Amino acid sequence: MQKKTVRDANIKGKKVIIRVDFNVPLDENFNITDERRITGALPTIQYALSQGASKVILMSHLGRPKGTGYEKDFSLLPVAKRLQELLKEKVLFLNECIGPAVKEAIAKSTERVVLLENLRFHTEEEKNDPGFAKELASLADIYVNDAFGTAHRAHASTAGITAYLPSVAGFLIEKELQYLGSAINDPKRPLVIILGGAKVSDKIQLIKNLIPKANSLIIGGGMAYTFLKAQGFNIGNSKLEKDKIDMAKELMEQAKKAGVELVLTSDFVITQDFASDDCKVSDVIPDGWQSLDIGPKTIKRYEQILNNAKTVVWNGPLGVFERDAYAKGTRAIADYLASLKDVTVIIGGGDSAAAVAKFGLEDKMTHISTGGGASLEFLEGKELPGIAALNNK
Repeated sequence: MQKKTVRDANIKGKKVIIRVDFNVPLDENFNITDERRITGALPTIQYALSQGASKVILMSHLGRPKGTGYEKDFSLLPVAKRLQELLKEKVLFLNECIGPAVKEAIAKSTERVVLLENLRFHTEEEKNDPGFAKELASLADIYVNDAFGTAHRAHASTAGITAYLPSVAGFLIEKELQYLGSAINDPKRPLVIILGGAKVSDKIQLIKNLIPKANSLIIGGGMAYTFLKAQGFNIGNSKLEKDKIDMAKELMEQAKKAGVELVLTSDFVITQDFASDDCKVSDVIPDGWQSLDIGPKTIKRYEQILNNAKTVVWNGPLGVFERDAYAKGTRAIADYLASLKDVTVIIGGGDSAAAVAKFGLEDKMTHISTGGGASLEFLEGKELPGIAALNNK
């Protein structure tokens, strides 16, 4: 960890502004349906309070508002209510994030914790506008970034603000960098990477970066069919990126040269209609049929490889796991990973994290990343602007 963390900052008596990731899903009644991102931020918030911060000011985005001002559907008010319950401490919720009224409310408040309204009600946030960043910075003495989920974005609240305040990482970002960093750069071996999801195009850079590091590379999900097509296998109506067939050939050749075992799907759960749950297991995919999940032989093959692993990184589901008829493959591998002893299992955010949560296996995994796009870009070897901007030790 080359960056300063909240432990390196003198917080006592200071106003601390923390960029958290409270971008949580809400139902039609504005109830939070998954609060992991809120609970993930609690250790940093509680630490700042325990170190005598005079104020802990929290800022976040939620959803994709237009950026033209307040929209009820994207207000952070439901988060403020739940945060108050979790912290067991009164939280002052402000209906704006910048301006004289915000400064005045913070100065007059007796509450130690303040939550600002959605940053993305202002277009300046995503534009990384210096004036907007300076306004946010003017609310505090120290900046803490604990929003790994937005660390791959150079926004005013993740990058711009660091020009005006001492800037350190929170515990959640520290944890993410430790787990993801050591898994890729200094793993216990064998290192097995499982990649799924719909598109090869989303994972090309990731595969290129991981081939030299992995011992085995398992490819499932929708992206596997482009690789199978590149091998001359008939994939029927299954997901195909025609323009990526040559790239798939190239990646398989790279893996072969590097001595990395690249394993594809060998049997399939096929259907004639994507919308239907009427399906069967098959070793082939006839014309007019499409595969939406891996079959039992493939599950067994994947398990044999995982049985020898010491570190596993999983990014992307292996089938259309949202529907029970096509969730068996993803579920079987999740169950198997949960059963392994003395193996570091890292789930790389996004749909993989959603799948593990759906199967109730979160507490059985070593680490579940809170960043979908951020964890993907980190594993691709890219620099994350929100982390690069923090002060070095």
